[in-house]
Amino acid sequence: MNDLGLFGPDSMTWRVHGDPTMLLGGLRSLFLQALHPLAMAGVAQHSNFREDPWGRLFRTAEYVGVVAFGTTADAERAGARVRGIHRGLSGIEPESGRPYRVSDPDLLRWVHCAEVESFFSTFRRAGGSVEPGDADRYYAEQTRAAELVGLSASDVPSSEAAMAEYFTSVRPQLRMTAEARAVLRFVHLPPMPRRAIPLRPVWLGIASLSFALQPRWARRMYGAPGLPTTDLSASVRAQAFRRTAMLVPESFRDGPTAKAAKARAAAPRSIASA
Repeated sequence: MNDLGLFGPDSMTWRVHGDPTMLLGGLRSLFLQALHPLAMAGVAQHSNFREDPWGRLFRTAEYVGVVAFGTTADAERAGARVRGIHRGLSGIEPESGRPYRVSDPDLLRWVHCAEVESFFSTFRRAGGSVEPGDADRYYAEQTRAAELVGLSASDVPSSEAAMAEYFTSVRPQLRMTAEARAVLRFVHLPPMPRRAIPLRPVWLGIASLSFALQPRWARRMYGAPGLPTTDLSASVRAQAFRRTAMLVPESFRDGPTAKAAKARAAAPRSIASA
């Protein structure tokens, strides 16, 4: 039987990560991650996101896709590359003067939680199919993704309740720094190739929606209103986004890694029915 990777077609990971709301969830996670001063300092000091924002975005999306849909070997190789990049990177957060290591488990945990919570909560609020217990299933599955970057499964929340407890515990460490403010501006108004400039209003709408999908406390840290009406409006807009995106045929929505995974998943059934 073909290798179906870390999760497989019956997993919550395939359901969530194969959904068009991943774009919104990914941008939401960038805003959320930027509120951790040490994590944000690591990005600002050791990445080229300002010089090559689209390349960085596509590489991150490719990594997430390989972990979700790639073979086990592909996912493990991708994780090894990330661990290699992180190894030895360190610095000083400029506003507090605190030292950090990019491979610090606390920072890796923050990035992981901000990412997977953003993916799932956005999927659910946009109208994705979620049954009781599905959140716990998803977070439990994602402990395997955490292991790829150097954490152990027990280092990260494996249920919805544990994820909520984690965010409550970490909030005192969060604040808006100058770097976070720069990310806020940069994600909303990134440099664009000349031929893509007419699409800037579309991108701005997507980025603004992703920002609004954050928790109220995160929006308040950025100086924006944390109103219940914003939550309702964001959910309605996310549902409209998803309905529109789902009109696009699956063959166009899926990336190469997801297409290859679905082909591998279908192959045993085709052989058995032959």
